[in-house]
Amino acid sequence: MSLVLASSSPRRKHLLALGGWVFRVESAQVDENPLPGEDALEYVIRLAQSKARAVAEGLCLEDTVIGADTTVVDRGQILGKPVDTYEAESMLRRLRGREHQVFTALAVLRCSDNYLATDWCVTDVPMRAYSDDEMHLYIATGDPLDKAGAYAIQHPEFKPVTGLQGCFANVMGLPLCHLVRTLAKMGIQTDENIPQVCQAELQYDCSFFRQVTTG
Repeated sequence: MSLVLASSSPRRKHLLALGGWVFRVESAQVDENPLPGEDALEYVIRLAQSKARAVAEGLCLEDTVIGADTTVVDRGQILGKPVDTYEAESMLRRLRGREHQVFTALAVLRCSDNYLATDWCVTDVPMRAYSDDEMHLYIATGDPLDKAGAYAIQHPEFKPVTGLQGCFANVMGLPLCHLVRTLAKMGIQTDENIPQVCQAELQYDCSFFRQVTTG
């Protein structure tokens, strides 16, 4: 059985490698615009499934595809990737000093029989009250332009989040404990202690993983 990650995100590739799985990357090209009346959970589930199905076309029967989609939600509004630095600044000002949510959906598709397993994770994300100067320096790096909500939680200088209690990996785009239990439905296991490896790599003390790993 061969794993295929339906994403060109370097963050997802890095996180998936922590599980010790052998996989390859195939970028998925799908329309990421929300549908009218679609809420955040419906949106990320639809896109994760669409990415998995798009990449699965033409693959071998032994392939299993991992699709994922992540979005930032503030007061019910989906915040995608900013189109330019002006929108990035608008998003960062909007999120500053407040709590919002990050939604990620996973869709794992087994090509041999088209069995599709879906999971999702929601994390409350408290942003610190960063200054205008900090924000402008961060925007100047170009990092916000390919990030939903215009920020990366793992950025070593900006460090926009404070006091997080939920899944750090989810905010990066791939909730690993959720992925482990989803892959297990396909009979795909890992020899790694994922909660331990994830916390060590991200340098984050997670109090959330037990809720996931115990069902």
